[in-house]
Amino acid sequence: MKDWVDQELQQIHEKGLLRTLRRIDGTNGAQINLEGRPVLLFSTNNYLGLANDPRMKKKAIEAIGQFGTGSGGSRLTTGNFSLHEELERTIASFKGKEDAIVFSSGFLANVGTISSLMGRGDVILSDALNHASIIDGCRLSKADTLIYDHVDMDDLEKKLRNAASYRRKLIVTDGVFSMDGNIAPLPAIVSLAKQYGAMVMVDDAHATGVLGSTGAGTAEYFGLTDQIDLLMGTLSKSVGAEGGYVAASHSIIQYLRNRARSFIFQTSLSPAVVAASIEGIRIIRTEGERRTRLLENAQFLRKGLAKAGFSLVDGSTPIIAVLIGCAHDAVRFAKRLEEEGVYAPAIRPPTVPEGMSRIRVTVMATHQQEQLEYALHTFLKIGNEMGLIYANI
Repeated sequence: MKDWVDQELQQIHEKGLLRTLRRIDGTNGAQINLEGRPVLLFSTNNYLGLANDPRMKKKAIEAIGQFGTGSGGSRLTTGNFSLHEELERTIASFKGKEDAIVFSSGFLANVGTISSLMGRGDVILSDALNHASIIDGCRLSKADTLIYDHVDMDDLEKKLRNAASYRRKLIVTDGVFSMDGNIAPLPAIVSLAKQYGAMVMVDDAHATGVLGSTGAGTAEYFGLTDQIDLLMGTLSKSVGAEGGYVAASHSIIQYLRNRARSFIFQTSLSPAVVAASIEGIRIIRTEGERRTRLLENAQFLRKGLAKAGFSLVDGSTPIIAVLIGCAHDAVRFAKRLEEEGVYAPAIRPPTVPEGMSRIRVTVMATHQQEQLEYALHTFLKIGNEMGLIYANI
């Protein structure tokens, strides 16, 4: 076993795909202490900076005082606290749905929901760039899965047309794609779903807190909340806490409570995390200026990188995909960034396709103008060094 594993690791290393853990000492904010060295952080999903908000910490501490540190069991045995039920009501209201169910992670939410709703005789139509948790949920469901080309509505319609004989049909898509940062064309997806009798599920992990008039995500952004059957999301990104959820009709949520194995057999979220999540959603709904500042910061950096000549995936979200190409070059670029005090790791296969390695830049609402300018200057400096761009700095 050891010899085989060592050989596999060596091959991973030679391809420039070896991953290692990096230690952050302290909070996850605009500037962090990375293994003893201060650097600017441009790779976090803590988009609004709420993971460090004192109001979040206060609510978490209060919950520990009242409920303890752990939940003690699954929701269906001894782990169902009043806080869990309050969080589900809060999510349902936020998302504009009748009910909601909370999982211990977004990964578990996708895997459990898709695998319990769909089965043999059904078909799932999944975007080619959907998150790994969606892919695994499709595999576990035992339903047939048809992968349509990324945001290609002609290809989706062709596959829907060929799927007429299936018992049930589900279209599932990321709302904002985690590696590219672009937004799914929900109006077209909903229109096709109606035409061909399919359900629609949207993973809004990277859109919640970012898009929509109250930050509720892509469905609110497009005015389609009532026409999406299942709205999935996480509490670990803009909300600043931990966990995943699905918001839908009462009947769907009741079904998931009885059939989703990743809900039935999971230990429920700790009281501190649940209390912080409730507060995070409250802040998102009442402090829209955070979202405005986040999108302004992202636009500044995106425009600067594009003007300099970097190859970017088109988008308007805080996820900015700076395409490098070769995995080795992406690793080298990320290393130089870190040497200059900017932390934005390389994203390589299998997370992205071969030849599409990149620096995935994520912007925060709490980044200051001088930090954004320094990051842009550093990207330009290294881009010139590596011959990726030829711009004045």
